[in-house]
Amino acid sequence: MNQKPLCILGIETSCDETAAAIYTSDKGVLSNVLFSQIDMHKAFGGVVPEIASRSHLEKIQGIISEALDKAEVTLKAVDVIAVTNKPGLPGSLLVGVCFAKAIAWAQEKEIIGINHLEAHIFSSCIDNKVPFPHLCIAASGGHTSLYLVKDFGVYECIGHTRDDAAGEAFDKVAKMLGLPYPGGPVIEKLAAEVNFQDFFSYPRPKKLTLDLSFSGLKTAVLYDLIARNAYDLKTKKLLNESPELKQQVASSLLVCVRDMLSTIIERAVKTYPEIQAITFVGGVACNKYLRQSLEATATKYQKPFFAPAPKYCGDNGAMIAFVGHYKAQRQEFSDLFLDILH
Repeated sequence: MNQKPLCILGIETSCDETAAAIYTSDKGVLSNVLFSQIDMHKAFGGVVPEIASRSHLEKIQGIISEALDKAEVTLKAVDVIAVTNKPGLPGSLLVGVCFAKAIAWAQEKEIIGINHLEAHIFSSCIDNKVPFPHLCIAASGGHTSLYLVKDFGVYECIGHTRDDAAGEAFDKVAKMLGLPYPGGPVIEKLAAEVNFQDFFSYPRPKKLTLDLSFSGLKTAVLYDLIARNAYDLKTKKLLNESPELKQQVASSLLVCVRDMLSTIIERAVKTYPEIQAITFVGGVACNKYLRQSLEATATKYQKPFFAPAPKYCGDNGAMIAFVGHYKAQRQEFSDLFLDILH
């Protein structure tokens, strides 16, 4: 790659976080600013697209200004603007892309459209020297996929969920249990209270492929609660509010997801012996229990394990700026006709 020093402004608005960051060739991440809309969407049990896009409109200018201020960089010093343009909520993506294009036009800057999933895939490389080729497990509320990563910007999807994403399963089961949104953190907290035991042995997929499925797990939890007379399907309400039941369901769910992800690592390592390391990225990678469990699986196969710092696991501007940096070094620029794709 051309090692010319570059300063990248990364902008991320694919879902419900308004984020911006500054990344430079010589110093790495100088700032990483984020506004989370979680409190706005809690009452609805999930992200409401219209609320998300309106919030982005209100916050984006301030977030970008804060990112520049924290990095002690002026907009004039920025060489390239990197912005998420796919995939995501159309209204949310439009806010980021239109704002980025306006800055690029007004300041005569280069612009690069960034695939949000690619940014997650390489987020573990922000602070780590991850060898190639490596196996990447990307798990979030919207996506769960397996990638063979051969180099910066060179990767192949070798497995994916056939239905729900891992984070989506956490959110939906949490809703069944009357727990707050997002479900992942509270599921982990409840599971920790009973030492991550597997009380109910929910079924694991038996097909020997590199694909995943979480819809069946969610349904298994639902049917098990109904069989225990603990859930009313008509009212969609939990009938048994005992803390013990919630702890046991949460723990059994989390252990099952751990087993599914560990199994997929084992299959991938055997299928692709050239794999040099394992990475775990995306919002679900904030889960300490899963990080530790998957690291143990990687160690079993003598593969180094890498996961991004928690601040780089969820949606963030730093990962967008990082991918924008290596694309800029390769002169992979977009133009002002850049549009969203979803």
